[in-house]
Amino acid sequence: MNKAHLEFLASPVWAEMLQVELVPWLVEVVDLGDCVLEVGPGPGLTTDILRERTSQVIAVEADADLAATLATRLSATNVTVLNADATNAGLESNRFSAVTCFGMLHHMPSAELQNRLFAEAYRMLRPGGVFVATDSLDSEPVRKFHAGDVFVPLDPVSLEARLQAAGFTRVRIAPTTYELRFTASKRQDATDIRGG
Repeated sequence: MNKAHLEFLASPVWAEMLQVELVPWLVEVVDLGDCVLEVGPGPGLTTDILRERTSQVIAVEADADLAATLATRLSATNVTVLNADATNAGLESNRFSAVTCFGMLHHMPSAELQNRLFAEAYRMLRPGGVFVATDSLDSEPVRKFHAGDVFVPLDPVSLEARLQAAGFTRVRIAPTTYELRFTASKRQDATDIRGG
């Protein structure tokens, strides 16, 4: 992630945007339940939102420095930070009431890895659990903002099929001006017992 992008994600401007845009949508579309997995928290402004709305948050961050900083900042809270690859974090199946990722899927270097994350999110969710995410839509300004970064945007046309291929049902995709917002559920009768 380039320096300007990382600084923006830790800024008061981004924190305010999350309060104005993300929080009302979250409240409207999902009950997070009591145990939430956050994938790719970065500086942790979204983690701050989640930890106020659930009993326990496990935040999985691939960047060692970001994970260490976030773990230190949130050490006395209901958040546990793991420095791991979320496509293979070793967390148990059927554990989480919700899996979230906000603005990070396009940082994965391929659609194949994104699909692997979708499958892992499904595996780790409890039956009836929800996967809730946002991600940047492809546009020239967003591409410029990601100069020097990995940028693999989601295709809104194929996203539903990709989530269904991972096992999800009740996929709801809501594009805004600059991002995709989506939710998808694990079936209530799912019996996934694969190890984590």
